[in-house]
Amino acid sequence: MLYIACMNDSKDSIGIWSSTSLVVGNMVGSGVFLLPASLAIYGAISLFGWLFSSLGAILLALVFGELSKISNKKPGGPYYYTRKSFGDLPAFLVAWGYWISIWCTNAAITVALLGYLGVLFPSLNSNPLLSICTGLFFIWFFTWINSKKISTIGFVQTLTTALKIIPIVFVGIIGLFYIDFNNFYPFNASGLSNFEAITATTTLTFFAFLGMESATIPSDKVNNASTTIKKATVYGTLFAIVIYFTSTISIMGLIPLEDLTNSSAPFADSAEIISGPFSRKIVAIGAVIATMGALNGWILIQGQIPMSASIDGLFPKIFGKKNSNNSPISGIIISSVLISLLLLANYSKTLVEAFTFMIKLSTLSVITPYLFSTACLALLSKTNNFRLIISFLAFIFSIWIIIGCGLETVTLGFIMLLAGIPFYYWLKRK
Repeated sequence: MLYIACMNDSKDSIGIWSSTSLVVGNMVGSGVFLLPASLAIYGAISLFGWLFSSLGAILLALVFGELSKISNKKPGGPYYYTRKSFGDLPAFLVAWGYWISIWCTNAAITVALLGYLGVLFPSLNSNPLLSICTGLFFIWFFTWINSKKISTIGFVQTLTTALKIIPIVFVGIIGLFYIDFNNFYPFNASGLSNFEAITATTTLTFFAFLGMESATIPSDKVNNASTTIKKATVYGTLFAIVIYFTSTISIMGLIPLEDLTNSSAPFADSAEIISGPFSRKIVAIGAVIATMGALNGWILIQGQIPMSASIDGLFPKIFGKKNSNNSPISGIIISSVLISLLLLANYSKTLVEAFTFMIKLSTLSVITPYLFSTACLALLSKTNNFRLIISFLAFIFSIWIIIGCGLETVTLGFIMLLAGIPFYYWLKRK
């Protein structure tokens, strides 16, 4: 697969394998490796959360796939679609919200990475300063990787995506034979009504699908973009759904809920139950590779959206500056600074608490681009009933996700979104 990916991609562009790897790599590893611990307080009812978030992810994957066919190979993804359909202010809000979501996501990925590194290097669990410094190292290492050519980034993404599948498949498939069905009770352990619990878990699990639109963003560097992007988006999403379901069922069946709630490395802990301490470390290595791949892919994306907005005069010009490798390095560096600050600000919380907070904030922030994207498809497809139906259903699903984020997260996210408006009018005046 790796050889084909490299052969299909031109000197400075990416093809179907690298595009699909970008989608899968940005989803798998950005949530699944620590999400079982966040879901444990709800119990087995969280499997219904996975079901509904999967259906919503398929709808949105179809939305982005259809939009890519009418985008004329323009970079920027949701930002470009919104500006084309609704104008500057909505496009700015999309770019701003998406940008916030990206660096929140990267902070959450870094937290998950540290959790699994703690299995290999226990001193990380007892030394907060060492842990923080390690997280900052990986953020800035992949910032450096993303200063290189897009073909180099695509190769790294394909490699890490291939390697990350091993621990997920091992736990997800082999773990099914070791399930203790008593661990699925109580079915709803949250104390909430079933509907409230399903809404909350749908919101949490939907974080694992963020990144389905990744292939649409660097679309000017994708070979045969009109067909490649749609295939990569849909295939990547379907693949993620299968491994998410199998791995979550296995982990919940292997680890009692009270132990799973406090686990900082649920996949590694499950592997130890299956075949002993050695496999725990092997799976932890795979999880580290997976989260590294997700971090690499999302740092690529964090430079593309601000760059597109900067070119149109809706973000400061510094975000549009490129280096000799055609990488928007200034925007990537600024975003990495914010990731570092968010990581430092939340590290007083437990690992699972910090992760849960960051994924809710990230999910809420990215809903703005998703809402506008569904509206764009409806506007551009007035005579296409299929596109109108998936746009409507995806829009309703996005509203449900906002409700599931909770009042505290919605209030904070709304304030962060409004904070960008003064910058917009300052740039427009200039």
